[in-house]
Amino acid sequence: MLKPLGDRILLKRQEAEETTKSGIILAGKSDEKSQIAEVIKVGPGIDEDGKKVEIQVKEGDKVYINQYAGTNIKYEGEDYVIVRYGDILAIAD
Repeated sequence: MLKPLGDRILLKRQEAEETTKSGIILAGKSDEKSQIAEVIKVGPGIDEDGKKVEIQVKEGDKVYINQYAGTNIKYEGEDYVIVRYGDILAIAD
């Protein structure tokens, strides 16, 4: 498995919903990236200056990120995104 470095976090984007709860199909949404992702791995929490950063997310958390944040990678056939801790907007309860 990949191990993020510094203050980076390995995420797996959730599938973007294309229908509402009532069954209405949302046109034009299929090409948009989901803003909800699951935390897969968390780096050690050290910023570029070597200072310790308190990372408030843990593996398994669902988080919101900017849809264009991070670097998309493919590892062992799976799609992931690596973001800096500051790119995480919120934790979903």
